[in-house]
Amino acid sequence: MTRHRLIFALLPLVMAMTVAASAQDKGSVNPKPLPPLANPNDPHTPAKELFGRKLQPAAMKPSPIGFYAHGCIAGAVALPINGPAWQVMRLSRNRYWGHPDLIALVERVAAKAKKNAGWPGILVGDMSQPRGGPMLTGHASHQVGLDADIWLTPMPNRQFSREEREETSAVMMVRKDRLDIDPNTWTPTHLTVIRAAAQEPQVERIFVNAAIKKALCREAKGDRSWLSKVRPMYGHDYHFHIRMKCPPGSTNCESQPPPGDSEGCSAGDLAYWFSDRVLHPKPPTKPPKPKPPLTMANLPAECRQVLQAP
Repeated sequence: MTRHRLIFALLPLVMAMTVAASAQDKGSVNPKPLPPLANPNDPHTPAKELFGRKLQPAAMKPSPIGFYAHGCIAGAVALPINGPAWQVMRLSRNRYWGHPDLIALVERVAAKAKKNAGWPGILVGDMSQPRGGPMLTGHASHQVGLDADIWLTPMPNRQFSREEREETSAVMMVRKDRLDIDPNTWTPTHLTVIRAAAQEPQVERIFVNAAIKKALCREAKGDRSWLSKVRPMYGHDYHFHIRMKCPPGSTNCESQPPPGDSEGCSAGDLAYWFSDRVLHPKPPTKPPKPKPPLTMANLPAECRQVLQAP
């Protein structure tokens, strides 16, 4: 099965995950605590129910374990919710944790957005849970502390209130027909911010909506080698997703293959994403069988130690 056919076969599942992970989903200033599990040692308990209840990181040496959509993180640290060029959104999700190298990367991307694009700073969406792992809602990835969502809405020139962090919606960058960016919201500074992030040596991939990829291909000047890291993906129409390489010495971490040299800008590269079956998918004649949730048995063995650590 080719890569595009595989993606199309998984379209209903992918679309469901990207919708569930939407930055437009509002949070709560006073989120209700999750009820305790009846039997957390039951091997059939979904791993997301276990990791989603951990409010603090494992007191261990920082270490991403497994793959981005199949793992956990030891020794995660929190991105400060306010910085000189960033603010964290949706605090109620408690998803602003990551490997120390990711924290440093987000801070650099924020500083470059301020210096090079003239933004007051960036708004940071979901990163990882305190111990990573599968999430109760949304993302299939973001499990090893090496992923971060950056809103394409510039940070305002003031500090958001707690209520605004939960209620404010990101700005849509894609035209209603899904064929291109919306010229009323997209600006050259968006390219500047994404390019600066992609040029970071530690960045492995950047995911954006296909219309945004098309705009980047059309508007990029000079060195275009960074475009090879920028990949179209469902749902990323108001934020971009940074994915880091496994840090040096992370022996239990699994990176993706290098992106290769192609810019990914040819008509053939983008045709799939603008085909009618992707833009206007027909509901399946038979609803797909829900994929069973990951359990601890499906994750690397080291994740059990991360879960049980103080």
